Parts: sequence; structure tokens; C-alpha cells
Amino acid sequence: MNQRAVLFAGCKPEVAAGPDGRILAVGAGARPAAGRGAEVVRLRGVAWPGLIDAHIHLEGLADRHTTLELAGTRSLEATLTRVERWSKSLPRTAWVLGAGWYNDAWPDPAFPTRQQLDRAAGGRPVYLRRKDGHSAWVSSAALALAGVDRTTPDPPGGVFDRDDLGEPTGIIRELAMDAVARVEPQPTDPDLDRGLGHALAALTRLGVTGVHSMDSARGFASLQRLHARGKLPLRVTYNLPLADLRHAERMGVRSGWGDAWLRFWGVKAFLDGSLGSRTAEMLDGSGTPRLTQPELVDMIDRCNRAELNVCLHAIGDGAVRRALDALQPRRRAWSKWRPRIEHAQCVHPKDQKRFASIGVIASMQPIHAVSDRKLADTEWPSVTAYAYAWGALEMAGIGRPSAGHRRRRGLAPPRAMASRAGPRQSLGAARLHSRRRLRGGDGGRGRFAQAGIPLRPHSRARRQGRGDGGRRACQVAKAGRSFSAVCFRCSFTIFTSLITGMKLVSPFHLGTT
Repeated sequence: MNQRAVLFAGCKPEVAAGPDGRILAVGAGARPAAGRGAEVVRLRGVAWPGLIDAHIHLEGLADRHTTLELAGTRSLEATLTRVERWSKSLPRTAWVLGAGWYNDAWPDPAFPTRQQLDRAAGGRPVYLRRKDGHSAWVSSAALALAGVDRTTPDPPGGVFDRDDLGEPTGIIRELAMDAVARVEPQPTDPDLDRGLGHALAALTRLGVTGVHSMDSARGFASLQRLHARGKLPLRVTYNLPLADLRHAERMGVRSGWGDAWLRFWGVKAFLDGSLGSRTAEMLDGSGTPRLTQPELVDMIDRCNRAELNVCLHAIGDGAVRRALDALQPRRRAWSKWRPRIEHAQCVHPKDQKRFASIGVIASMQPIHAVSDRKLADTEWPSVTAYAYAWGALEMAGIGRPSAGHRRRRGLAPPRAMASRAGPRQSLGAARLHSRRRLRGGDGGRGRFAQAGIPLRPHSRARRQGRGDGGRRACQVAKAGRSFSAVCFRCSFTIFTSLITGMKLVSPFHLGTT
């Protein structure tokens, strides 16, 4: 480990980090804090805080390099054209795999059908995940290979959409997706490693210094291989799927196992689906519950006994309430118990204060307030009055990590994250949460009124980091007039978000999110 302090000089603000990698001072106090014997790393431009994405799907980003990318297609016809062009280069029996289609952005938002895919893909088996990952569009050949027909019952927690004659339409939702996913070809380990390497490199170029990964066991194995080769450029906190909990119990793995660059934290479970796939579990009874309440309680009790944390996906107000009900009797279950509810898009007013009283973290993604707003207003007008309630949850005193929730979405450069409020307010932010878009034209008196928190000109930062001693890298990515400095020399990061004033919580702070 380096025994000297490090001064990052020449940038604005200058930063001093101690021998252990922790930040000593920022701005005018950096040079005195670093001292005369400090190692000096010279930068230029604006030094932005390093960011942690608190909810990311790295395997989804890796897939962008090996499968069909459908993000950005503006119509069904454009999507089918892209499928047809991709299919022509494949053997007649090859699978067409991809993701990113988004029917709510099409002129006709109706869900597509398998017959349309059959024609575009030339009869090949096709499996295309929707943008949110909670439903898929599949071809007739894919359904046949999976053994799915009109006689196949819907699995618990899943739905096969059917036409008036009872035949599958080609849209499969939630756990019904597993029927086809089990028979689709999987990438080889080298392909997965290359894809993850590209995804991680893209994240570091944007100033991301750590992520909370919600991926499969194969993804975790790939991360370990990259780490062993010295090719893990940022810190990864991994959360395994519920299906693998039994393996963690058997091996005795605990939250925090690993090192400063790759460590194990908790168990990810889905209580419901998403707004876009119309599977979010609402208090009115709509939606698709993926985990029953007895199963949820059993999972939480098992995680407590194993000293593992939980990350509970809950988007609808019904799913959020069920999560809180299950967590309430288990507050302070063990010393590092830091339960999270992922997304928490729709929280009933009666449940907002329960987060703080139970000690639950709301892991919310600002992008959803933009991407789902129109749909939410149309499908659930009675719910959107208290949806995306950052303001109410802030006043309730809860902790809220933030994330882009990147599954396959493109990565926005720093300039795209800049607001018009000026450089001190620009990181990550007001573009997503401009009052006009979130509060509508009524000045915040109507829908989404609880979403708004005034943008603050000051940084609410958590200063933390860990030294590595062996790694040395300093990247400066230029974006328009701004520079994003990502300093790994002492592996320090300043965690902050000016997205509506929310704090980004370090995954190494109290072993948390």
C-alpha cells in the first residue's frame, strides 16, 4: 500500500487522499491536507465525483456486443426490419437473440405477435426481451422448441399471452419467460468475458467507479475471471438470484465476502414485474405476483439465518406493501442487516413512512420517472399521484441509493447528464428531473407532485474509499466543455448525486447498498 498521501492537482476542485485511499479534503484545503511529501497526480479540467450505479445488469450490457440490439426502434415495422436484416446473416436453424424493443414508443403500442416474427426471421427460433426485461417476444419455432402450445398452463408467477382461440400470441411475461430461456443457446465463457469487459470499460469511461450487479451465477463467474486477470476496472458488489440462495447457504457465504474490488452482498428476488409489461403488482389486484407472501417470508428468514442481505424488486404499490409487511417483524435482524426495496416506483402514502421505521432502503431509479410517466398516467391514473415520491420519502428520512438501472440501455456520456442549471448542479440530473417533465404543466400541483425535490447547488457527498496500492489508473474523459476525472490511484471516490439532491450511498459504507 502506498504510504504517502496523494494530491490530485490542477483540476477543479483539487482533491487530497490519504495513504489508505480515503479522501482527506476537497478544494482549497486539499494541498494542506496532503502535506509536503504527497505524491502529486496532475489533472486538468473539472474533477467530477466518481459514481456508483446501485442497480445494474452487467450481463444485459454484455449482450449488446453479441446479440441483436433493438433499442431506439420507433415502430413495429422498423423493429421487424432490423430483425430481418440480422436474420439473413444466420444459418436457417440459428436462434435470433436480442432485446430492447419498446412497444410503448411505437405509434401503435399494441404488443406484437409471433406470426410477425415468423415472417421477419424466416421461421427461425427467436427470443427478444422487452426493454424492461419482464416480457419477451418469441417466434413459433421458439415456442415449439420449448414445448409451449395452447395446452400449456401458465406457470406460477408468469403468463403466456393467448389469442381468442387460446393459442399463444408470442408474448410471454415474467416467469413464463423461463420456458423459452431454458432452451435458447447461451454465450460461451470467452464470449461472456469479452462482452463484460466491453461493458465495464464503457462504464469507467463515463466516471462510474462501482456498481451493484444483479446478475446470474455465470455473470459472477465471469467477473471473477476478469478480476483474476487484473481486468476488473471498477468495484463490483454482487447480488445473487434467489434461485441460488441454497448454494450460498450450503457454502456458508456471508454478506461482505470478497475483497475491495469484487465482493458478495445479498440475494435479489422479484415480487412483481414492471409497469411496461403490465405486470407490476398493484393494490387493486392487477399485475403478476412472482413470489408469494409465504415464499417471501421464508426467503427473508433464510437470509437472516445465513447473514445475507436482501434486495427485493417491487414496483407496484401492492408489491411494495408486501415487502414492507415481510420486513417489518425482522428489523435489526443482524448487525449488517440493510434490506433494500428495488425501484419502489409506486408507494402508497400509508407506506412511505414505514421505510424509515423498518430501516428499509429505497433503491430508486430516476430514469423510470421519465420513461414510464406517460404509460403510468394512462394505465394507473389513480396511482401516479403518489408515484416516484422522492420528496415524500426524503421527508420520511429514508436512505436512497440511486442508479440508472442499465439492462441493455445505452450509456449516457457526462454531457448528456448535464442540466441547464449550471456546472455545479449538472451531474446526472435535472434533465431527468426537470420540474416541467415530472410535474407537468401545472407547476407541481397535480400528478407526480411528490416526486420533486429542489435541485441543490451544493454537493451532499459521502467521502469514502479504499486503497489498493497495486492499481494505478487515472482516466479523464472529455465531454463537451466538461471533464470527468475518474481517479483510481488510491481507489478513492466521492459519492454524490445531484439528481434531486439524492445521496448515492457507497457500497463499502457500513457494508451497505
